[in-house]
Amino acid sequence: MGEEKRPCIALAGNPNTGKSTLFNALTGLKQHTGNWSGKTVGRAEGRFLLGGKEAVLVDLPGIYSLFSAGAEEACARDFLAFGDADAVAVVVDASALERHLPLALQAMELMPRCVLCLNLADEAEKKGIQIDDKKLSALTGVPVVKTAARTGRGLSDLTAALEKVMEQEPHVRHTPFHKALPADFGKLLAEGEKLLPESENRPLLLDFLWQNEEDVLSEEVGEELRQWRTRCNGYFAGEEEALAVYRKERSLCFQKRAETLTADVCKKDKAKADTTARMDKLFLRKRTGVPLMLLLLALVFWITAVGANVPSQWLMSVFTQLGTACRSALVSWGSPVWLESLLMDGVFLTVSWVVSVMLPPMAIFFPMFTLLEDCGLLPRIAFQLDGLFRRAGAHGKQALTLCMGFGCNAAGVTACRIIDSPRERLIAILTNNFVPCNGRFPTILLLTAVFLSAGRPWMSGITLFVVIGLSVGMTLLVSFFLSRTVLRGMPSAFVLELPPFRRPQIGQVLVRSLLDRTIFVLGRAMTAAAPAGAIIWLLQRIPVGDGTLLTQIAMFLEPLGGLMGLSGPILMAFLLGLPANEIVLPILLMFYSQSGMLVEGGSQTGAMLAANGWTWTTAVCAILFSLNHFPCATTLLTIRKETGSRKWTAISFLLPTIIGICLCAAVHGFFCLFGLA
Repeated sequence: MGEEKRPCIALAGNPNTGKSTLFNALTGLKQHTGNWSGKTVGRAEGRFLLGGKEAVLVDLPGIYSLFSAGAEEACARDFLAFGDADAVAVVVDASALERHLPLALQAMELMPRCVLCLNLADEAEKKGIQIDDKKLSALTGVPVVKTAARTGRGLSDLTAALEKVMEQEPHVRHTPFHKALPADFGKLLAEGEKLLPESENRPLLLDFLWQNEEDVLSEEVGEELRQWRTRCNGYFAGEEEALAVYRKERSLCFQKRAETLTADVCKKDKAKADTTARMDKLFLRKRTGVPLMLLLLALVFWITAVGANVPSQWLMSVFTQLGTACRSALVSWGSPVWLESLLMDGVFLTVSWVVSVMLPPMAIFFPMFTLLEDCGLLPRIAFQLDGLFRRAGAHGKQALTLCMGFGCNAAGVTACRIIDSPRERLIAILTNNFVPCNGRFPTILLLTAVFLSAGRPWMSGITLFVVIGLSVGMTLLVSFFLSRTVLRGMPSAFVLELPPFRRPQIGQVLVRSLLDRTIFVLGRAMTAAAPAGAIIWLLQRIPVGDGTLLTQIAMFLEPLGGLMGLSGPILMAFLLGLPANEIVLPILLMFYSQSGMLVEGGSQTGAMLAANGWTWTTAVCAILFSLNHFPCATTLLTIRKETGSRKWTAISFLLPTIIGICLCAAVHGFFCLFGLA
């Protein structure tokens, strides 16, 4: 006998309703993440106990409506309408019932088994908001449960309600959205209802079905439905304006129903203070919000840059001791000298450099970034930056992906999934590399300390602020260029949910940021860095003429490097640092020292660079090129995966590189013109 099919419960809701917290509380560690088939939209799936039996819980993407055209909405809509879900639990913010009920009403119309979860009930009570859950249940015809997922309140009531609806017969509810339809199209929908099984007799399902190309029913019924779908599509053929009016009226119907329900069941005590409203007077006003935002981001960057030094040095010392032990083990096993050198001087040293330089900043930056997100500050930063990005022809949510790029460009590219418009998502992906990731910060900080702020520590802070400002400005400028040329189009409007300020959950923040972001990105970087170390080792040992292949590459790049105010070896280091930005400086020091292996940049770094012709103008050009050059291999692989296009991956490589070459050449020319070079 085959294994009994587990009940499948979908978890739906708007962003910032605590849906993910509820999912984690119900499933614990029995969960895994991935992508929807054929999509770049993330999915999470877990198991939990329902009536003493194991059930599957699927966390749908956070969306505002089933009617929008984004990839997240399509995934949620298709899973509810045509997927394996036996029931749906719709999570709404109890303190913002009217804004969140439209999605809940759409899900109730679509799913015969439904439970309405009023989450964040504790925050609603603090704001003086009282909801009559029994009356709301009577008016909607679905069980209503109050929960506070962060504290575990109401979770047993939620599972009990889900268990109860699973035992009952499916109940079909009709929201009268079809009254807004033209009479003759309403007749078409009525015809379609007769083609569905009685348990599937839902007008909203038909509404999605005639606009969906999937064959989701049996062949016998499916053929009739295909003919019916053709008639529906023919009705609106060439009548885009009529179709737009219909869709607008359809959405308004659910919105008006939500307003009526909220007025009937919700009471507010206006005398109670609203902390969020008071704090928003500071964070949402330009006079106070922008300075606070800049100060907050500067603090995060400063803590990341300063705090990463000690653990980075400690990791390097640990790897040094581990390398010594591994080398001794290889010798004792009789390993050939060339194999020992390849593994230790090539692969091991490269990977150890990447881990030592990359892990500490990410382990600091990502938790702090997630804390800003969890307490409600990150959406307000995006709100302040929205105007700048819209004027640049980009999407306001690109502000969030840009901030993520400061930690890791690969993570920033992945975060572009939150942008619904394919055109604007592509702009965000192509420009994310213009902000320096934590792999480029060590090179920038070292060059700043040695050549631009020697003996003046306060100059490092000023230089870092200028570098960050320049990177953001370049991002906006290139976004503006792309939106007016190859990716021309009108900026799309979007709803930015501003959640209430709340105390972050430190434990979950650490797990999410360290496991889902830090370890994930570090794993990709190590995968790219290991073969890079072997290649660099080989290049240094392949004799060509009077030198090695590595020196020949440097000589070949010398003319271009000289034009840019750099040199052949510097460009060679950037080129060979493609697998990971962290190894650019070690490769350069290896070349200067002629050691044949990566070396650590210690106290003699400045003297070694100066002895090989470096000046403060060289450092400026190197910093500029570090800001504006091709993405690392990890980011390129991520771009290829997110776009599914080799063309856009190639453009993402060439665009910043060409800009960096031109910018460095212009700055070097300026220095030469005024005798500064």
